[in-house]
Amino acid sequence: LEFPTHGLPLSISTWEALRAYMEYEVNTLEEIEPHGELMTGDHAPKEEGVAFFHAARRNVRRRRKAGEVGWIYTFFWYLYHVMTFWTLPNRMVEWENRKLQRLLNRSLPPAMEAWSQPLPEDQRARPSDELKRLSQRVQALIDAQPTRPVTEIYAQVYAGEKAPARQRA
Repeated sequence: LEFPTHGLPLSISTWEALRAYMEYEVNTLEEIEPHGELMTGDHAPKEEGVAFFHAARRNVRRRRKAGEVGWIYTFFWYLYHVMTFWTLPNRMVEWENRKLQRLLNRSLPPAMEAWSQPLPEDQRARPSDELKRLSQRVQALIDAQPTRPVTEIYAQVYAGEKAPARQRA
Protein backbone atom coordinates (compact mmCIF):
# COMPACT_ATOMS: atom_id res chain seq x y z
CA LEU A 1 0.00 0.00 0.00
CA GLU A 2 2.88 2.38 0.62
CA PHE A 3 5.17 1.47 -2.28
CA PRO A 4 4.90 4.23 -4.89
CA THR A 5 4.08 3.08 -8.41
CA HIS A 6 3.01 4.97 -11.49
CA GLY A 7 -0.15 3.27 -12.60
CA LEU A 8 -2.14 0.11 -12.11
CA PRO A 9 -0.20 -2.18 -14.51
CA LEU A 10 3.10 -1.31 -12.78
CA SER A 11 1.51 -1.90 -9.38
CA ILE A 12 0.26 -5.30 -10.48
CA SER A 13 3.63 -6.27 -11.97
CA THR A 14 5.36 -5.29 -8.72
CA TRP A 15 2.89 -7.37 -6.75
CA GLU A 16 3.36 -10.27 -9.18
CA ALA A 17 7.13 -10.16 -8.56
CA LEU A 18 6.57 -10.29 -4.80
CA ARG A 19 3.98 -13.03 -5.15
CA ALA A 20 6.33 -15.08 -7.32
CA TYR A 21 8.97 -14.91 -4.60
CA MET A 22 6.39 -16.15 -2.08
CA GLU A 23 4.85 -18.79 -4.33
CA TYR A 24 8.06 -20.26 -5.70
CA GLU A 25 9.86 -19.91 -2.35
CA VAL A 26 12.92 -17.94 -3.45
CA ASN A 27 14.57 -17.17 -0.15
CA THR A 28 18.08 -15.95 -1.01
CA LEU A 29 19.73 -14.15 -3.88
CA GLU A 30 22.09 -17.08 -4.38
CA GLU A 31 19.13 -19.12 -5.66
CA ILE A 32 18.74 -16.79 -8.62
CA GLU A 33 21.14 -17.07 -11.58
CA PRO A 34 21.57 -13.45 -12.68
CA HIS A 35 23.29 -14.01 -16.03
CA GLY A 36 21.20 -16.82 -17.45
CA GLU A 37 22.75 -18.72 -20.34
CA LEU A 38 25.38 -16.04 -20.86
CA MET A 39 27.63 -17.26 -18.09
CA THR A 40 27.81 -21.02 -17.94
CA GLY A 41 30.86 -23.09 -17.25
CA ASP A 42 33.65 -23.28 -14.72
CA HIS A 43 35.30 -19.99 -15.61
CA ALA A 44 32.22 -17.78 -15.36
CA PRO A 45 32.97 -14.59 -13.41
CA LYS A 46 30.76 -13.77 -10.44
CA GLU A 47 30.44 -10.04 -11.18
CA GLU A 48 30.05 -8.05 -14.33
CA GLY A 49 33.16 -6.29 -15.56
CA VAL A 50 35.87 -6.75 -18.16
CA ALA A 51 36.30 -10.43 -17.21
CA PHE A 52 32.54 -10.87 -17.71
CA PHE A 53 32.79 -9.33 -21.18
CA HIS A 54 35.67 -11.59 -22.22
CA ALA A 55 33.86 -14.65 -20.88
CA ALA A 56 30.74 -13.64 -22.84
CA ARG A 57 32.87 -13.21 -25.97
CA ARG A 58 34.39 -16.68 -25.50
CA ASN A 59 30.87 -18.04 -24.99
CA VAL A 60 29.62 -16.44 -28.22
CA ARG A 61 32.60 -17.91 -30.12
CA ARG A 62 31.96 -21.34 -28.60
CA ARG A 63 28.26 -21.18 -29.45
CA ARG A 64 29.08 -20.09 -33.03
CA LYS A 65 31.49 -22.99 -33.53
CA ALA A 66 28.96 -25.42 -32.05
CA GLY A 67 26.28 -24.16 -34.44
CA GLU A 68 23.97 -22.91 -31.67
CA VAL A 69 23.90 -19.41 -33.18
CA GLY A 70 24.44 -18.20 -36.70
CA TRP A 71 26.81 -15.67 -38.19
CA ILE A 72 24.11 -12.96 -38.11
CA TYR A 73 23.76 -13.25 -34.32
CA THR A 74 27.56 -13.19 -33.94
CA PHE A 75 27.91 -10.21 -36.29
CA PHE A 76 25.32 -8.14 -34.42
CA TRP A 77 26.79 -9.16 -31.06
CA TYR A 78 30.16 -7.72 -32.15
CA LEU A 79 28.53 -4.72 -33.83
CA TYR A 80 26.60 -3.85 -30.66
CA HIS A 81 29.72 -4.05 -28.52
CA VAL A 82 31.79 -1.99 -30.98
CA MET A 83 29.05 0.66 -31.00
CA THR A 84 28.99 0.72 -27.18
CA PHE A 85 32.79 1.22 -27.03
CA TRP A 86 33.78 -2.44 -26.50
CA THR A 87 34.80 -2.81 -22.83
CA LEU A 88 34.13 0.75 -21.67
CA PRO A 89 30.74 -0.08 -20.08
CA ASN A 90 32.31 -3.02 -18.26
CA ARG A 91 35.15 -0.84 -16.98
CA MET A 92 32.57 1.64 -15.70
CA VAL A 93 30.77 -1.20 -13.90
CA GLU A 94 34.04 -2.25 -12.25
CA TRP A 95 34.69 1.36 -11.20
CA GLU A 96 31.20 1.64 -9.76
CA ASN A 97 31.56 -1.69 -7.94
CA ARG A 98 34.84 -0.54 -6.37
CA LYS A 99 33.18 2.70 -5.30
CA LEU A 100 30.21 0.85 -3.79
CA GLN A 101 32.53 -1.62 -2.07
CA ARG A 102 34.30 1.27 -0.33
CA LEU A 103 30.92 2.56 0.84
CA LEU A 104 29.73 -0.88 1.92
CA ASN A 105 32.85 -1.61 3.94
CA ARG A 106 31.45 0.53 6.71
CA SER A 107 30.11 -1.73 9.40
CA LEU A 108 26.36 -2.10 9.76
CA PRO A 109 24.66 -1.93 13.15
CA PRO A 110 24.37 -5.43 14.68
CA ALA A 111 20.56 -5.31 14.61
CA MET A 112 20.55 -4.55 10.87
CA GLU A 113 23.14 -7.26 10.20
CA ALA A 114 21.04 -9.83 12.06
CA TRP A 115 17.86 -8.71 10.28
CA SER A 116 19.55 -9.08 6.87
CA GLN A 117 20.41 -12.76 7.31
CA PRO A 118 18.18 -15.36 5.60
CA LEU A 119 15.58 -16.93 7.85
CA PRO A 120 16.02 -20.55 8.92
CA GLU A 121 13.97 -23.03 6.92
CA ASP A 122 11.44 -23.63 9.71
CA GLN A 123 10.68 -19.88 10.07
CA ARG A 124 10.01 -19.20 6.38
CA ALA A 125 6.44 -18.43 5.39
CA ARG A 126 4.61 -20.88 3.17
CA PRO A 127 1.91 -19.96 0.66
CA SER A 128 -1.59 -20.58 1.97
CA ASP A 129 -4.02 -22.94 0.29
CA GLU A 130 -6.14 -19.95 -0.72
CA LEU A 131 -3.15 -18.28 -2.44
CA LYS A 132 -2.36 -21.51 -4.28
CA ARG A 133 -5.99 -21.89 -5.38
CA LEU A 134 -6.22 -18.28 -6.62
CA SER A 135 -2.85 -18.58 -8.36
CA GLN A 136 -4.10 -21.64 -10.22
CA ARG A 137 -7.23 -19.75 -11.32
CA VAL A 138 -5.17 -16.78 -12.50
CA GLN A 139 -2.71 -19.03 -14.35
CA ALA A 140 -5.55 -20.95 -16.00
CA LEU A 141 -7.09 -17.68 -17.26
CA ILE A 142 -3.69 -16.45 -18.48
CA ASP A 143 -3.11 -19.74 -20.32
CA ALA A 144 -6.60 -19.58 -21.88
CA GLN A 145 -6.22 -15.96 -23.06
CA PRO A 146 -2.55 -14.92 -23.07
CA THR A 147 -3.18 -11.58 -24.80
CA ARG A 148 -5.83 -10.47 -22.32
CA PRO A 149 -4.65 -7.69 -19.98
CA VAL A 150 -3.62 -9.01 -16.58
CA THR A 151 -5.71 -6.31 -14.89
CA GLU A 152 -8.88 -7.82 -16.38
CA ILE A 153 -7.84 -11.31 -15.28
CA TYR A 154 -7.29 -10.18 -11.71
CA ALA A 155 -10.58 -8.28 -11.78
CA GLN A 156 -12.41 -11.42 -12.92
CA VAL A 157 -10.79 -13.62 -10.24
CA TYR A 158 -11.42 -10.96 -7.58
CA ALA A 159 -15.06 -10.55 -8.63
CA GLY A 160 -15.53 -14.32 -8.51
CA GLU A 161 -13.96 -14.42 -5.05
CA LYS A 162 -16.11 -11.60 -3.68
CA ALA A 163 -19.35 -13.02 -5.09
CA PRO A 164 -21.58 -14.69 -2.51
CA ALA A 165 -20.96 -18.41 -2.06
CA ARG A 166 -24.32 -19.37 -3.59
CA GLN A 167 -23.48 -17.49 -6.82
CA ARG A 168 -20.05 -19.19 -7.18
CA ALA A 169 -21.44 -22.69 -6.70
